[in-house]
Amino acid sequence: MADGTSAAARKFDADRAGEYAQQSRIALAGYEACHELAACMLAAVLGSGTPARLLIVGAGGGGPEIVTAAALEPGWRFTAVDPSSAMMDLTIARLEQDGLHDRTEIVLGTVDALPQDAVYDAATLIGVLHHLPGDAEKRAILQAIAGRLKPGAPLVLAGNHYAYASQPLLLAAWGERWRQHGASADAIEARRGKILQGADPPHSEAAVAALLDAAGFEPPTRFFSSLFWGAWLALRRAGSADGA
Repeated sequence: MADGTSAAARKFDADRAGEYAQQSRIALAGYEACHELAACMLAAVLGSGTPARLLIVGAGGGGPEIVTAAALEPGWRFTAVDPSSAMMDLTIARLEQDGLHDRTEIVLGTVDALPQDAVYDAATLIGVLHHLPGDAEKRAILQAIAGRLKPGAPLVLAGNHYAYASQPLLLAAWGERWRQHGASADAIEARRGKILQGADPPHSEAAVAALLDAAGFEPPTRFFSSLFWGAWLALRRAGSADGA
């Protein structure tokens, strides 16, 4: 997992981190709704008002998973993991602004940097999987998460799926979304070229389910969709102590 994760972290340098908050909300129509529903799905499984420890993987960029979930459930505490220092700086600043720093452990690195005996009640992996090259890297991060979850614990997985070029209508609509927010034709074409070359999403919803199954999770339930983006909740399968 280290090589693919390091390459993904290098993509999110200081320049990209600085524009992330605005651009992610354009690229993903329904950005806030996805995070709000993710928190609701986790609360539906864990129970309203129940104390819990949540592992937030890929928490850089302002930590919207933490901010949204913390507002819904005051008894939840978080471990925020991200290998990009520029992205994590944004999250630390937001957590301090919202008074959430005391509820959050910051880990600059990967899931593998966590103690082997660390156990969590739930986890999120939002906007990460499609940045990791190849199925082996994707399975590795999911297995690392599964290995640190209690049996039956929920994982919220969200990110792009489909091979972008295989969905020309969705790709065209994605470009129109940028035009809707003032992007020029040249800027849209540049962004289209970047997305076609710079990410490797699972190629279908079935591929997402297969990755989760191989990592030790039950079949997922999709609760959000927006063009290429999907969000699912899957429970860690009981009896697979190593996450596989």
